[in-house]
Amino acid sequence: MCQNEVEANGWTSMPANAGAIFGSKPFINQPGPLSLEDIKFPFDEPSVAKTLVYAKKTLHPKTFNHSMRVYFYGKTSYSTRLAQFEQNPRSKSNQNRNGNFQGTIPEQFASLNPVTWALTCLLHDLGTAEENLTATRMSFDIYGGIKAIDVLKGHGATTDQAEAAAEAIIRHEDMGVDGTITYFGQLIQLATTYDNTGFHPHVKDFGELIYETTRAKINEAYPRIKWCKFFSGVIRKEETTKPWCHSTHLVNFDQEIEANTLMKQWE
Repeated sequence: MCQNEVEANGWTSMPANAGAIFGSKPFINQPGPLSLEDIKFPFDEPSVAKTLVYAKKTLHPKTFNHSMRVYFYGKTSYSTRLAQFEQNPRSKSNQNRNGNFQGTIPEQFASLNPVTWALTCLLHDLGTAEENLTATRMSFDIYGGIKAIDVLKGHGATTDQAEAAAEAIIRHEDMGVDGTITYFGQLIQLATTYDNTGFHPHVKDFGELIYETTRAKINEAYPRIKWCKFFSGVIRKEETTKPWCHSTHLVNFDQEIEANTLMKQWE
């Protein structure tokens, strides 16, 4: 496996425990305001353009807007905060006196490919599309990740890009504190949690992850249209029809979505 692909496609190992990354605050550098133009979405990249058309056609409009918000939240995070996490999080030299991991900007984070991140975000909820949710007994995140591989390769993504996206999609509900996860896996967890519940059990003051005016611009550009009510319903439907599904790993997830106060003003 080419090392450049490992870095570019977000395979770098991160702690599964987001609290070990951020410590006592939800950022490493104090966030400042950004415009959507500053964050940039790779609309003109061919594989993204094709996947964008597919996502608009396949996903519910509310899910599509959510997927776009997730891209911008995540891109903001890895541009300004997560990028400072050292590649080797187990190194004692990267731990502060409280045992939290910290580091300086390593070269590989400058190499992260926003195209792979965009592809991941656009299809991370592919399994919730009506045609997919009822097509299988598999959990939506797992089925969606598997299905995304062929979709993305068909749209011109490399095998490594498609597999990196699939890995993150499959694990995006796999929140916990033990073990490790890919960089994009951790990032998709943070960004989706930020949009869905506005609360993270292991990150203090999670709402401060994104500067308030940046958060407002993202929600205005891609309206929520009562997203929390809609998505909590999707989760209840899956848990009712598939009581074994991975969504049950997130206890009271539907209620936490509905209780999202961070995003309430845009609902």
